[in-house]
Amino acid sequence: MSYVILDLEWNGAYSKSAHRFVNEIIEFGAVKTDEDLAVTDTFSALISPRIGKRLSGRVKELTKLTNEALSDGADFGSVVQSFGEFAGDSVIMTWGTSDIHALIDNCLYYYKDRKIPFLHRYCDMQEYCERAMNRFDEGCQMGLGLCAERLGVEFSEDDQHRAGADALLSLKCLKALRGALPLDRFVQDADSEAFYDRMTFKNHYITDLGSPDIDRSALKFNCDVCGKRARRIKSWRLHNRNFTADFICKNCGRAFTGRVSFKKRYDGVRVNKRIVEKKEEEANTSNTKPNEE
Repeated sequence: MSYVILDLEWNGAYSKSAHRFVNEIIEFGAVKTDEDLAVTDTFSALISPRIGKRLSGRVKELTKLTNEALSDGADFGSVVQSFGEFAGDSVIMTWGTSDIHALIDNCLYYYKDRKIPFLHRYCDMQEYCERAMNRFDEGCQMGLGLCAERLGVEFSEDDQHRAGADALLSLKCLKALRGALPLDRFVQDADSEAFYDRMTFKNHYITDLGSPDIDRSALKFNCDVCGKRARRIKSWRLHNRNFTADFICKNCGRAFTGRVSFKKRYDGVRVNKRIVEKKEEEANTSNTKPNEE
């Protein structure tokens, strides 16, 4: 088995023909390894933009790329073809899924098809590294630079945000954690429609208590002191995507505020519950501006 660690750079651009913004890919950078993660080949290509003719100031600052440098780049289709030949049947790996989203976005624009031609098996290195470090948190994902710092991997911040350098840094982080968890458990089939359905699904918070996606049992709270079921004494109210209500325990008299949120994901609803001290709840409410509801 071989692996290809891919990193992309892109420039946000508005397409008048498509009537939407597109994260137009401007650079491919990749490192190919054998099953032991030894480097066997590299890939690098600049893409001449067709949607946005000028790079944003932010992209220029981060990547140090210029409009002049990109003017000599290849077109997206030829780079995709060359990269497919380079990757072969390797597992494609990226740091997080944002590069996959950008590829889907570009394939939709250029090919009118969301399928990525060279993607057959895929691995999210960010999730692997976070789980291997026991730091996985869907709500607060770890950036590549921070991961490298925590692993003691040396790198230059000046080299970051260029595709080839970021791909190599991703590999160094992966090597530092290799063996902590079986890597093959994180490799998934990317040829199915289900893969693309999952990738393109927009996670969102449910803000209607009447939604059939809400498990009503999640609205019940047990006392955190005695463990008995508490009784809700006020109506549910929505605040910052969380439902909150006041509770009291008949058994021990404990009064608290229960807070619960429901995040709809492709594979189900993620429920987050916690008990908030009433003083904390009152302080948060008093600090909220009237127009924030």
